[in-house]
Amino acid sequence: MGRKTTHKFKAEISQLLDILVHSLYTNKEIFLRELVSNASDALEKYRFQSSTADNGADDSLPLEIRIETDEEAGTVTVTDTGVGMTREEVMANIGTIAHSGTAQIAKLAQEGKESLDTLIGRFGVGFYSVYMVADEVTVKTRSMQPDSPVIVWTSDGRTDYKLQELDEDLPRGTSITVQLKDDLKGQFTNTAHIKQVLTKHSNFVNFPIMVGDERVNTVPALWREPKFQIKPEQYAEFYKFLTFDSEDPFDTMHISVDAPVQFNALMFIPPKSTDFLTGMNRDNWGLDLYVRRVLIQHQNKDLLPEYLSFVRGVVDTEDLPLNISRETLQDNVLMRKISSTLTKQVLSHLEKMAADNADRYAEFWKEHGSIFKAGYMDFIHKDRYAKLVRFNSSEQEDADGLTSLADYVSRAREGQKEIYYAYGASREALALNPHLEMFRRKGIEVLYLYEPIDEFAMDTIREFEEFKLVAAEHADPAALDAFESKADEPDVPELNEEQSSTLDKLMARIKEVLGDSVSEVKVSARLSDSPVCLSNPDGHVTSSMDKIMRAVSKDTSIPVKVLEINPDHALVRNMIDIYAKNNDDPFVEQAARQLYESALLLEGYLTDPHALVGRIQSLLTQSSGWYVKAED
Repeated sequence: MGRKTTHKFKAEISQLLDILVHSLYTNKEIFLRELVSNASDALEKYRFQSSTADNGADDSLPLEIRIETDEEAGTVTVTDTGVGMTREEVMANIGTIAHSGTAQIAKLAQEGKESLDTLIGRFGVGFYSVYMVADEVTVKTRSMQPDSPVIVWTSDGRTDYKLQELDEDLPRGTSITVQLKDDLKGQFTNTAHIKQVLTKHSNFVNFPIMVGDERVNTVPALWREPKFQIKPEQYAEFYKFLTFDSEDPFDTMHISVDAPVQFNALMFIPPKSTDFLTGMNRDNWGLDLYVRRVLIQHQNKDLLPEYLSFVRGVVDTEDLPLNISRETLQDNVLMRKISSTLTKQVLSHLEKMAADNADRYAEFWKEHGSIFKAGYMDFIHKDRYAKLVRFNSSEQEDADGLTSLADYVSRAREGQKEIYYAYGASREALALNPHLEMFRRKGIEVLYLYEPIDEFAMDTIREFEEFKLVAAEHADPAALDAFESKADEPDVPELNEEQSSTLDKLMARIKEVLGDSVSEVKVSARLSDSPVCLSNPDGHVTSSMDKIMRAVSKDTSIPVKVLEINPDHALVRNMIDIYAKNNDDPFVEQAARQLYESALLLEGYLTDPHALVGRIQSLLTQSSGWYVKAED
């Protein structure tokens, strides 16, 4: 038995250990992650040093990590066959602390502002996390250096530690035995729980982790393997392991980056959307972040923007410290570089998919397009975003058809310099939109928007290949009229001078009837099939965007708009004749209110339809009576 000495901890170590021993609110299982990570580092060092120097290393020992529990003794032991430590290395690595600032740890921990595992990561004191669960810790180690003695380090984590040299002939490596606190013995001597913790945090460590005779980390870290060696079924198996999905991934992205920061990533596009940005599932997204195969953060939300949250997978880097707090992650320059590179890689992958196989991209879009459209706020990648968004269009046969802005431009009429769009709840609703009548007549394509977010996307894109994006209701009728009509124009005789004069008086009467409900009543240049429509007096905000803004501000009032009249519609012509014969005819007022409320109904502003329904029934009763008399 060798000499045994006692050494006092430095003041900051004692203060740190006191915090750890009395910690009640932290995630105690991370001590196992830290010990396994240290063991993995020791094995990596051994592998490197044994390959670069002839130092008589024992190659018969398997490079592995073993974890044993003793329920009766209340201990858990982590053993590695790594590089081991000399007496001086033990004192340097365990007896002192690499960074000052323990007083700051104490302050933050006592204030309860951060969890202790976060603080441990920030200050690089991972080994000491063992004192969250330990009454005493024994480290038995032997360096790979020839003739090194066995060193035993023991401490209860209070004021001092003991060092002893043993004459035993033990193999190289390190064994850490944790004497568990009484209330934690059942938890951390339970091998099922130990395996669960290891699978969560250390599943992809590069060396076998054995619990008893069973290897826990059986799934290989595919992202570290050369792409040309991996078969599709291996990717599918890993995706299912990662996501618990029963189906194969829709697509796979395996990338290795050396600059500006070194990392590997294995990412998947799932076959089905789970719409992570809404409802109960809102926070269930993000890539798993690893540092040298050790899980640092599950579902990190800084590696990809939210509009790419449908992407699942892992990112592993050598360049981050193994213990890094979440707060430091968010502020880390390397993280921002990784995020920027990942975002570009995913967008490039989608661009290639769209260019190579439009049908496959359409399949992707129908599953994940609603999430991707939220990327309208990514101003850095605005042009790439504009190329990737898809919409239904008046050119498609049904609501399942998709077109890109580039496709729209390729079909534009000669001389057309605007991309037109309109919002509606469905194709059927848009078919009744009076603002689109002139577009149908002229054969000009209109993009159909079915979700409110689509309009925000259009407002952000604004221009595409020198084409301005313009809401159909804001289109200049004079500019549209310059295009040759593709459909037959209605054969309606022009109003004579007397009819034109009567129309002016009729519109004045309608304005009088409707009062402040409308700002103006005027002749429309855009209508062909409908008798009237409503338009915004300022010409800037679309009706659908106005409704969104009103919903946000909880404004339930009906906006004051311009009522546009189609002088060629049969109903308006009849009203002209009726008004010419009797300007007090009650039908004029009745029809004015009916047309206005019908227009409100189409725009989605009519909240009380009772008057409209009653008026319709009255008109039907009268007209059916006239019809019966005419038949007689």
